[in-house]
Amino acid sequence: MRTIKALTRSGLTVAAAAALPLALAAGPTAAVSGISVSTSGSTVSVTTSACTQVNGNWGTASLLNSSQANFSQGRQVPLSGTSALQSAAWSNVSPGTYTVIVMCSDNTTAGTQSVIVSSPPTTPTPTATASPSRGVMGGFGSTTKDYGTITLVAGGVLVATGGVAAAWFLRRRASKPYRL
Repeated sequence: MRTIKALTRSGLTVAAAAALPLALAAGPTAAVSGISVSTSGSTVSVTTSACTQVNGNWGTASLLNSSQANFSQGRQVPLSGTSALQSAAWSNVSPGTYTVIVMCSDNTTAGTQSVIVSSPPTTPTPTATASPSRGVMGGFGSTTKDYGTITLVAGGVLVATGGVAAAWFLRRRASKPYRL
């Protein structure tokens, strides 16, 4: 009984695995667009290989915003390129959702595709500030005041005195280890 169930399960698994590539190869039933649309900042571009040249013209691409319904209402740009690839581009497109339609010169539609143009990232405007001529000097609050020669000599004397006092203390302690 267990063997029959295992064989039945494995047979169904094999049948499903065999049907999967056929289902994936069939693809969607809707028509696939013959255009490719991309955005870069405020520039929208479209490419296709579906159009043929008629009287030196490949066709026209149109960029429609949400309030425009017809091909002729959008920003139209003629296609340019070769027999392998035709393209068109729009610059300075404001942020929003658009529809790109490509009409070939033989009055066939190469494809339609929606695109979202997002606002370009803003870069902060640099502000000019005065910087210290000698850089930031040490001290409380990272001050940049120049104290002069007398202050530097006094600081050097304090450092030297501290070094001599530390050496005297360690020498004295080494000679009499149990005395403070």
